[in-house]
Amino acid sequence: MKSAVQKFGKTLSGMVMPNMGAFIAWGFITALFIPAGWLPNEALATLVGPMLNYLLPILIAYSAGKMFGGDKGAVVAGIAVIGVIMGAPDQAMLIGAMLVGPIAGLCITKFDQAIDGKVKAGFEMLINNFSTGIIGMILAIIGFYFIGPVMTAILSVLTAGVNILITNGLLPFVAIFVEPAKVLFLNNAINHGIFTPIGTEQVAEFGKSIMYMIESNPGPGLGVILAYMVFSKNKTTKASASGASIIQFFGGIHEIYFPYVLMNPTVILGPIIASIATIFYYVHFGAGLVAPAAPGSIIAYLAVAPKGETVIVLGGVAIATAISFIISSIFVKMAGDKDLDAAREQMADMKAQAKGIEFHKNGDIKKVVFACDAGMGSSAMGATKFRNRIANLNLGITVTNTSVDNVPNDADIVVCQEILKERAMKSAPQAQIITIGNFLADPNLDALYNLVSAKKDTTTAQPAPSSNNISSSNISEGVFTRENVKLGMKSSTKQEAIVEAGKLLVKQGYVEEDYIQGMLDREEIATTCLGMGIAIPHGTSAMKKEVLKTGIVFIQYPDGVKFGDEIVNLVFGIGAVGDEHLDVLSKITETLEDDDLVKELKSTTDLNRVMEILQINI
Repeated sequence: MKSAVQKFGKTLSGMVMPNMGAFIAWGFITALFIPAGWLPNEALATLVGPMLNYLLPILIAYSAGKMFGGDKGAVVAGIAVIGVIMGAPDQAMLIGAMLVGPIAGLCITKFDQAIDGKVKAGFEMLINNFSTGIIGMILAIIGFYFIGPVMTAILSVLTAGVNILITNGLLPFVAIFVEPAKVLFLNNAINHGIFTPIGTEQVAEFGKSIMYMIESNPGPGLGVILAYMVFSKNKTTKASASGASIIQFFGGIHEIYFPYVLMNPTVILGPIIASIATIFYYVHFGAGLVAPAAPGSIIAYLAVAPKGETVIVLGGVAIATAISFIISSIFVKMAGDKDLDAAREQMADMKAQAKGIEFHKNGDIKKVVFACDAGMGSSAMGATKFRNRIANLNLGITVTNTSVDNVPNDADIVVCQEILKERAMKSAPQAQIITIGNFLADPNLDALYNLVSAKKDTTTAQPAPSSNNISSSNISEGVFTRENVKLGMKSSTKQEAIVEAGKLLVKQGYVEEDYIQGMLDREEIATTCLGMGIAIPHGTSAMKKEVLKTGIVFIQYPDGVKFGDEIVNLVFGIGAVGDEHLDVLSKITETLEDDDLVKELKSTTDLNRVMEILQINI
């Protein structure tokens, strides 16, 4: 249940947070220019309605569609949400956008999967454009007649529920659930799924909303940190609290106080009671904010305070801080010499779970293995990129790659594609399995990085062991030559692009012709698209016998080739006997760190420049 709520919250956060700047812009315009604002302006106040009713829902739907269906999903979602908006013209359809956006993304993804490999060459653009338009139209009609009215009813029920809580003086007790939820990373589902849509409706009607104040007040967390700063018996914890208090209060990063609660869970009573008292105070004075305070710092809090209510807003922060400090101090004094580092490590694990990954809670991470079907290309580049990413942390973590069926028994974490998860579990039962969509730019890789970064403070710095897979020697002669490059190829289907790479491998004497079928079979197992417009088609493990010598070819498609949901411009075909190709892949991966070079590689017509960019001797 907890995992499901965390995943749901993560999804909602992915829709709302990228667009928080738009919410704040709308809040500022509301606070400044409506009749009760700081600078009333009838003309500029006309911006408020269109931004609320159209801009915000479209942005949320667009972001959600992109999460579930890439760029096409984003466009379909943008079309579909217009139907939802017009189906409920008297409501701000934020909740409707949160629903129709994922639906649109999933619909276009399922359609593309259904026709993958069935579209004749030359008809791709026609099918892509018409499918986007037709599916968008259908969803807009469904949104107009069904989703809009249903979401209006749901929002009415939620708003009525909040009004009942306020009328009966029960709203403050929401803090009993919200404060623990924050520490457990469960708050996003509540905040973005309920508080933000209801708050937006209240701002449209009343010019402010107390819903924006329930979760974002920096006072409760600040009180906890101050209690440790004054009364902690652990010198390290006491010293760290002063810096944490500044980050909490002025930076608005509430996560900074979570470890202080986790090291002594009874301390959570301080923030809970402080929030209850503060919400009573805000309800009594009819306080509210004109937009979400994001992040929850005192600066953001005051920036979105309505005209004439700055003192009231400040008073609530002061009350929350004082009460939280007094109550938390009691439990801090009673506690022994608790270990803040252990609490930080626990929080890192919990944060990773909130991002959709569950890590082992005992034992250090010493080896991370990236695994693909053959261990030939995809995993090698993924391992190189991640190894480079954590190099400066000096954690002593080995990052390597292998075939999913040959994972070493000392692996702590195995990173692989979802379809290979069962094979990875069988190959490495002792390891934690992390599944990803692609090896270069995946949210779960970001979560893994955040995990090891958070544990940096609890680990003695030491150089990372060099990978056994990539040698420091020069690239073997003939692995990648000028003759292995084709530029300016016309767009084709994924299968045709893979066959083209296979034919070039055959022509250059690297593989037998049967290897091409192995490349097609490998693509059926799991995509060789790495993200960022790059694919590395290669054969299955069974087809290694068809490799004559190690070689890599490069084919450029300036207009792109569709690999599932991704558009690929750079195709690196691989045939490998041993590890000779890994040096080339390492250099290619280093190139991928520079967005400008990747962009140039996708469009250049200069062969010498290609070799130069890829850092290959010419």
